[in-house]
Amino acid sequence: MESGSFASGDGDCEAQPTIKISVKFGARSIPIVISPDSTIKDLKSLLQPLTNVLPRGQKLISKGKLLVDEMTIRASEVTNGSKIMLMASQGLHQGDGPVLEQVQSRPVSRAGNANKLSNEKKRVDHDKLRLERWEKTGIIALSECNLQAIPDEVWASKRARILDLNNNDIEEVSPPIGFFVLKLFLNANKIRDGSIRWEGIASMKDLTVLSLNQNHLTTLPAALGELTSLKQLHVANNKLTDLPNEIGLLRQLEVLKVNSNRISKVPASIGDCSALIEVDLTANLFSELPDTCGNLHNLKSLHLGNNGLKSLPSTLFKMCFQLTTLDLHNTEITMDLLRQFEGWESFNERRRLKHQKQLDFRVMDSADFDEGADKN
Repeated sequence: MESGSFASGDGDCEAQPTIKISVKFGARSIPIVISPDSTIKDLKSLLQPLTNVLPRGQKLISKGKLLVDEMTIRASEVTNGSKIMLMASQGLHQGDGPVLEQVQSRPVSRAGNANKLSNEKKRVDHDKLRLERWEKTGIIALSECNLQAIPDEVWASKRARILDLNNNDIEEVSPPIGFFVLKLFLNANKIRDGSIRWEGIASMKDLTVLSLNQNHLTTLPAALGELTSLKQLHVANNKLTDLPNEIGLLRQLEVLKVNSNRISKVPASIGDCSALIEVDLTANLFSELPDTCGNLHNLKSLHLGNNGLKSLPSTLFKMCFQLTTLDLHNTEITMDLLRQFEGWESFNERRRLKHQKQLDFRVMDSADFDEGADKN
């Protein structure tokens, strides 16, 4: 079956240049050649004989957006090489239903056709059930599926609460602008700086959890600061060399885990993240913390081990009056130094109350506890 084409305008006008697009329908990929000045309705008319789906039963989706009949191909931001997904409404097929295989040029056995149609129907039914389950539960669970790319159906989802794509081989992340999700998990993939569309991520205004552990990121963009609803940011085990100053715009951020990277300096703007409760900066390359860390009045847990730290912000113990856990293992800070800080005794008491049962497992005796600082 030949792919369709369409040219708009009067017969006297010069032919408009055409573009080639691909329409995914079930397990098929249908090539279409069309003028960018044609309308979406024209495209649906072309697809009708190729799919046996009436135009009013066709829903065309591109980059997560439903295409509108009256708009042109160009105005819909469909360009040469674009991929469009066709979803057909039940009961709006002509003839015997949707075309599931290309028309054969030679006779084939009815049994062979029946098997093919049966298998295709199973695939379509499976995809439909999966989409219905996603919409019903709000959970898109695709972890450990050996995915190399994120399925188009994911971005077509309207109200996903949780999108779990952990432990795959995904390299490119290109969410459409305005995609709705509350928690996004992309741990243990192959994501690099140039393969993630941060513009789409930053448009997720309701996002509360972003997890990108175990990828190949070397930097985080300024656009990160636009995620003003974010409560948890996990970017451990990457190759980050710094944190953007815009991280200070994340006023609702409660958990920040950037351990096992190559960060050499922590920005002073971190002190503006006033809701922070837990911070893990273990195993990086910095030697000092900004004094603004004393502004983190809600901070309870601070992990700084395996860095080149020689001192701490002077107001850390005095101003972070909820701090009860401080990990300084494998740093150059000594216990004698810690005792000189204002607020140390209050912190020491809070720490004792919380970890009384763990004192027997500490390096230091019951008179002192071990925060990883070397005794002198």
